[in-house]
Amino acid sequence: MSGIDEMMRRISESFNQQSAMATLGVVLEQVETGQVTLGLSYAPHILQQQGFIHGGVICSVLDSACGYSALSVAPDGHEVLTIELKTSFLRPASSGRLLVKGRVLKAGRRISYTEAEAFTEENNKQILVAKMSSTLAIVPI
Repeated sequence: MSGIDEMMRRISESFNQQSAMATLGVVLEQVETGQVTLGLSYAPHILQQQGFIHGGVICSVLDSACGYSALSVAPDGHEVLTIELKTSFLRPASSGRLLVKGRVLKAGRRISYTEAEAFTEENNKQILVAKMSSTLAIVPI
């Protein structure tokens, strides 16, 4: 198995164990070295009182995108844990599908720094709704 295939297997297996993401309806769309894309469809069980996708839900998906992008470059026998995050909400997500893209900005031996962006699609254009920056610890398992 190639290094890319092994990384994809590792990310897929870990993602499939996330009951939180399964409960929300999040799917793993794409995996590349240092990058992941997650998808979430607008649904009644993830909304706040005004009909927007709940900010906590968006934050959770952004956090997973950051984590899996960091895990994609972490050494074998290691996991990642979020130690700090900052989220900025730029506009409400009120319909359609949420696409969340995470990427590693700096991968270190003990800490990785990542960012993720959440988009909705309107008129065939991606509209940025939220952005996260995150620091993750690289820990042996």
